[in-house]
Amino acid sequence: MSFKPDWDSLKEHSRKFNEEYTPSWFHDSKLGVIIHWGPYSVPGWAPLTGELGAVWETHGRRYWFFNNPYAEWYYNSMRIRGSPTWEYHIRTYGPEYSYSKFVEHLKEEVGKWRAEDWASLFSEVGIRYVVFVTKHHDGFLMWPSEYPNPKREGWHLDRDVVGELASAVRTKGLKFVTYYSSGIDWTFNDTVIVDAETNEAAKPRDQEYRVYLLSHWEELVERYRPSILYSDIGYPFEEDLPGLFARYYNEVEEGLVNNRFTPRHYDFVTPEYRYSVREGVKWEVTRGLGYSYGYNRNETIEDCISLPSLIRLVVDVVSRNGNVQLGITPKANGKIPSHQVELLRGLGRWLKVNGEGIYGSRPFDTLTGASSSDGVPLRFTKGNGSLYVFSMLRPRAEKVRVPGICPSVGSKLELLGYGEVRDWGKEGDELWIRFPKDAGESPVYTFKLSPLPSPCV
Repeated sequence: MSFKPDWDSLKEHSRKFNEEYTPSWFHDSKLGVIIHWGPYSVPGWAPLTGELGAVWETHGRRYWFFNNPYAEWYYNSMRIRGSPTWEYHIRTYGPEYSYSKFVEHLKEEVGKWRAEDWASLFSEVGIRYVVFVTKHHDGFLMWPSEYPNPKREGWHLDRDVVGELASAVRTKGLKFVTYYSSGIDWTFNDTVIVDAETNEAAKPRDQEYRVYLLSHWEELVERYRPSILYSDIGYPFEEDLPGLFARYYNEVEEGLVNNRFTPRHYDFVTPEYRYSVREGVKWEVTRGLGYSYGYNRNETIEDCISLPSLIRLVVDVVSRNGNVQLGITPKANGKIPSHQVELLRGLGRWLKVNGEGIYGSRPFDTLTGASSSDGVPLRFTKGNGSLYVFSMLRPRAEKVRVPGICPSVGSKLELLGYGEVRDWGKEGDELWIRFPKDAGESPVYTFKLSPLPSPCV
């Protein structure tokens, strides 16, 4: 259908996406990455404060900004006198060393990067869509735009890394998405952000930025045809959005819009380091593998989510109608830290065995979460005409009892990666399974019951 530049027309797109799963590619993909790569990747430093949600709840936002673990916020953090990043910058570079010198270094290092290396890794481990940060809050453009920054000469890459990456990931069959910081651009408004009030005050609202902002979004759509328009921190000129969204939907087949432009229209929501489970609303949890979205030289594997926890996160989110977007933090030369590659490949190995219960699946409506009779958490999806039961731990009891599942006569049960399970059955409104003693170790075990059973009544 053709969309008109008004809110009522746009609502029909969101309705079809959430009620009819059209377009379905995002519902099917389940797993994406977001890549922050820019001048902040050169210093690559932030304190190891902790995960966003936990720190906010415990210490509040002012503490968060003063001890900001997001290395991509380096320019803001280095200007907060007395902060760990301010102290690091003075100690390492000196008080007169400007952020613009990181731009010069980045431009040299970018020449060492190959888009195919990233695309091959993401395809290997089962990533289905790639979100690339075309401009973060420092205003630096990661593509040679026809609309250069009027406040900073040369504040862009001459190499079109956005186009190269788009081509490379699409060659592997992956979707490509453009992130762009709409709400904050420190080259237009350099207010130092220390709390919610200054975060709002930092948003540029002048006519020059309005034209600049819309020109960039239209250029990104025209040049790269992204599968999602992925904004951040709002859009200061909401009146321009119906026209932008309508043009995008009409020009890019199966295109989607995230909720970080405006609460008035979006196809899905993107909570950060937390859940947002609402009936009838698609969501995507976004988080770094560690505490930061940008490269932080302080982070090691010990500061990252563990592989078992990562796998359980994917299963839990997918069973609740969500996707998982993981933050990947390349260094200035484009090299992804080895501990992140290790985590991704570990996830990929699990997905090669169990991915059929993840990709293309939908939540099992009657049971989004439950526990076995011995207290082991269970999660459920449906797809391929089957029910998938995920045991989030190795069962403690000899028999796994799953409530509310009544298989039909002639059903077949498999443990993915093991084979057919023959010792199982139904008692009352429970499915029971004798867990194979010789099954190998796994963070999450996936049982496949075919055909899809009806819920017990």
